Amino acid sequence: MTARSPRTRRAAAVRCARAYRQHLWDYATRSPLQVWYDRLDTSLLERMPRDGTDRDRQRRMIQKAHRRVGEHLMPKITEVVAGRYRLVDQPPLLFHSPELEGSEEAAEEFLGRYRESLPEERRVLLDRYRFVDAGVKVVGVGSVGTRAFVSLLLSPDNEPLLLQVKEAQASVLEPDGGGRGPLGRNGRRVVVGQRLMQAASDIFLGWSVGPRGRDFYVRQLRDMKLSVDLTGADERRMTSYAEVSGWALARAHARTGDAAVIAGYLGRKGAFDRAIGEFATRYADQAEHDHRELLDAVGAGRIEARSDV
Repeated sequence: MTARSPRTRRAAAVRCARAYRQHLWDYATRSPLQVWYDRLDTSLLERMPRDGTDRDRQRRMIQKAHRRVGEHLMPKITEVVAGRYRLVDQPPLLFHSPELEGSEEAAEEFLGRYRESLPEERRVLLDRYRFVDAGVKVVGVGSVGTRAFVSLLLSPDNEPLLLQVKEAQASVLEPDGGGRGPLGRNGRRVVVGQRLMQAASDIFLGWSVGPRGRDFYVRQLRDMKLSVDLTGADERRMTSYAEVSGWALARAHARTGDAAVIAGYLGRKGAFDRAIGEFATRYADQAEHDHRELLDAVGAGRIEARSDV
């Protein structure tokens, strides 16, 4: 965790909230089509304040994003066993589970249901690949406690398609919202929400239902992505990035909700911005406190920590 001064934290949070509020007011004056076609692209990153070191870091990030596509992962996570490609066990992050062994028919049924969730032209593309193997894939902290898998598919000339399958659990709003809502399945809800909010969703984003009735959504594993490296960033760069983040959230909410209603709730003045700044500062303080408690627990032997995963 990189320590930031309270001033930098608060300034970034306030600028993020302000950008969110101001862009929602702007979207409230636009037509639905104008909102839909508005987009944020990499040119915004190029305009962000940076020095020579930042430019080099940005170039490396773009190169790294290109390396994260499936064909570059193929040699690292697959091997040939008895003439057949197979995912390499890398416990505890990637491994074969007994519940997946011998379940090729179930996997085909799962992928068949997933195929139906894709647009027609994406189905044609998916049909060019065949299922080969699947394993359990441990993912980020946001998905702790949910099931996640990776499926390996190959084209006729053994070009890989790696699909990440993640469990879609019930929305936290479901108990107070009268049930699952009009979309029914949780996987479908997640996918429709992403397609609405994102200017360009993963072309293989879809959903399916597992053999035991569990809901899942599917997307490519490590398709080309990048994010801004804020390590060592000063206040100017931090707040610039925060403004872009606020704009992105405003665009997502304007596409999925009523921008005029949200903007009217937030108001024209800065009370909302300041409230978010105060909350974010306290949240950061609490996060640092919790982290210190964790380190103390590790040092005292109350919690076991591993650095080899």
